[in-house]
This record gives sequence, C-alpha cells and structure tokens, in this order.
Amino acid sequence: MRRGIAATALVAALAMTAAACGGDGDSGESGQKSGKGLSGTVTFWDTSNEAEKGTYKALAEGFEKEHPKVHVKYVNVPFGDANAKFKNAAGGNSGAPDVMRTEVAWVADFASIGYLAPLDGTAALDNEKDYLPTAAASTKFNGKTYAAPQVIDTLALFYNKKMLKDAGVEVPASLDELKGASAKIKKKSGKTGLYLRGDDPYWFLPYLYGEGGDLVDEKSKKVTVDDEPGVKAYKVIKDLVDSKAAITDASDGWNNMENAFKSGKVAMMVNGPWAIEDARAGAQFKDKSNLGVAPVPAGSVKQGSPQGGWNLSVYAGSKNLDASYAFVKYMSSAKVQKATTEKLSLLPTRTSVYADPSVAGNEMVKFFKPAVDKAVERPWIAQGNALFEPLRLQMANVLSGKTSPDKAAKATGDAYRKLLKDYK
Repeated sequence: MRRGIAATALVAALAMTAAACGGDGDSGESGQKSGKGLSGTVTFWDTSNEAEKGTYKALAEGFEKEHPKVHVKYVNVPFGDANAKFKNAAGGNSGAPDVMRTEVAWVADFASIGYLAPLDGTAALDNEKDYLPTAAASTKFNGKTYAAPQVIDTLALFYNKKMLKDAGVEVPASLDELKGASAKIKKKSGKTGLYLRGDDPYWFLPYLYGEGGDLVDEKSKKVTVDDEPGVKAYKVIKDLVDSKAAITDASDGWNNMENAFKSGKVAMMVNGPWAIEDARAGAQFKDKSNLGVAPVPAGSVKQGSPQGGWNLSVYAGSKNLDASYAFVKYMSSAKVQKATTEKLSLLPTRTSVYADPSVAGNEMVKFFKPAVDKAVERPWIAQGNALFEPLRLQMANVLSGKTSPDKAAKATGDAYRKLLKDYK
C-alpha cells in the first residue's frame, strides 16, 4: 500500500509540473494550448496484435502530417505484457509512454493509482456525445474521464461454413446444439467441433452469463461468482471437454486456438472482431466467404457475451501533455475510426461512423454491432482487471480435473472477497 500511495503522489506531482512547464502556444480556458504550437515527441504504446499493428502504426504516424513538428514514436507492446510493463514504468517514473492503448478493464485500475491524466476539459475529448454510451462508460472513474473510447467489441462464435455443411449441421444457437453438432462433425470428419479457450478467463464469461450469473453485483456490493450459476458455468466447460465436443489447452491458448481453427482441426471457436484478419489468413479461409460469425451459443438461461474494447489514455507524468491530448483526439476521431474499420473490420465507438456506407456495409460490422449492443457490461471498478486471475486459476483446475466445479466457484468467490474488502 505504501508504495502505491507514494507512486500516486509522485505521478500527480509530475503531472502538475509537466502541465505548468508546457511549451509555447495559445491557451484556452482549460489552460491547454491550441494545436498550432505543438512540437516534441509523443511515445505511443500500441497493444494491437500481429495482424493489426501495421495498420495502427500507419494511422498513428499519420498524426505527424497534421502536426509536422510532432514526432510519434510508435511502440508495439504485446497485450500480455502491457499492463505490468506500464505499471512498472509509471511507478518507477522511467520509460512510461505518453499515450497508451488501454484495455477497457485497465482504465479504472490505472486511474485509481494515479497513473492516468484526467481528460475532462482537454483537447483529447472531442464531440463526446458521439460516443456509444457503453463505450464511454469504461472511460470513467470516480466521476472523471481517463480515456477516450477507440474500439468496442465482444465475443462471438466463428465457424467454418464448409465443415458444418459437410457434417449436415446448422450453426448452433445453444450449447446443447453445439454438443450435437460436434458429435456429427466428429463422426463425419474425425475433427473436433469447438476449441474452448481454457487459459484466458475472459472466454469464461459467456458461459457464466449463459447460466444467468455474473462476477459481482456492483450496485449491492456483493460477490456473485460463487452463486449457483457460477458453479454451473464451471460444470459447462468441463462437460464440453469431457464429452469431446471441445478441445482445450492449459497454456498458449491463443496460438493453439487460432492454428486449430485456421487449419481445420476444429470447426468452431469463440473469438472477437480482432481475430478476423488472422483467421482469414488461414488455409481454410482462402475463400474468405467460408468464415462465418454468429452469436455465442446460449447457456441454459440466456445468450450473453462480455463487452470489451480498447481506449486511449494519457500518462499523468507525460512531459508533453498537450501533444498527447491532441494525439488521443486524432486517434479516436471519426476519420481514424472509419479507417480502422475499413482495414481491420474493428467496431467504432462513435455513432456517426456507423452511418458511413463503407462501415455500414462491412459484413463483420453487420453482425458485431447488434452483438455489441446486447453485450454485458463488466464492472468498471479499480479491481476489475484483478478479478480475472482467480478465474484463470480455477478454470485450469477444473479442466485438468484437479478440483470440482463447486470447489472452484467457492475458491473464486473467496478470492474476490479478499480482493474486494467492502463486498459481501
């Protein structure tokens, strides 16, 4: 705790110093300069994947054309390393970026320890009413705004149209239908129906929501993951693997899942819009039309998928706050979001962008936008990201047979109550 408090005070002091010592230029009522005098370097940490990073690099560097005196230093940081790397850099006041592409669950976490600059009243937030309300919700903490929404997403069922057709099965709308379809696929081709991502707790959420459950009830401050729906969700993932409807791995799940789906080892996987370009690079999808996308199969209660996405945040200790605010405005602009959708089929966070013909006509947007509209909002609390680690541990224990679903749910709930001191 002491280190967190000390780091917060240090970063806050740095932010005040940086704001007071900004370069030349006209100032508005907020004390921030206009864009005319922007100069210096903006270091941008981009957390996009291999299939996306080339596009993001080009878009980020496009800022230099609008502001020739500003140099954008683009750095791609792998998603799995980014959270800890940013905290280490920000806490040690050494090597942190000016701007970071932050996963939606990270914003409240980083803001709670003083590592992000509030964006209210700065150039970073432009035409805020244009943002989707659910996307904007993930940028808030304690009444202030700490990020600009850039991409919104959710999970869906990706399927190999030819494999399903050859097996004579329809796209499964429920887990029961998925098990039946998997059995027919196995009989027809010897292949497995589904790759179940067993090493990442984000992929557990559709099963939890499908049984009518949730991680916590933020309003009543109650842990709910160990209620009966949580037990059922653990039983569901175990049953899918035990019944041979799905295969899974305890580690390196992303690469194993992608390779299994792209090579035709499995007919289906659950994934998000960020995986579209990579999936289409596989041998099974030389004909791009062979890739199908549908809602995640419903559990015994309902169909549900988590709201995800990416925001853009500014480091509180940045020595170039004004240029950083302008960069966030640019990267979350309608123009850049439109280009992101055209090149990567990712979903915008601005309502106006969906009206553009090139976006409205995008086949993946046509599916994912309705899915995003129905996605389940996660708890936007400081500990939101930390809720995943207990899930990850217990998923592994259940899938390996080391523990029962009942004990796994109880252990997850116990871990949450230790983490959330004011929750019951």
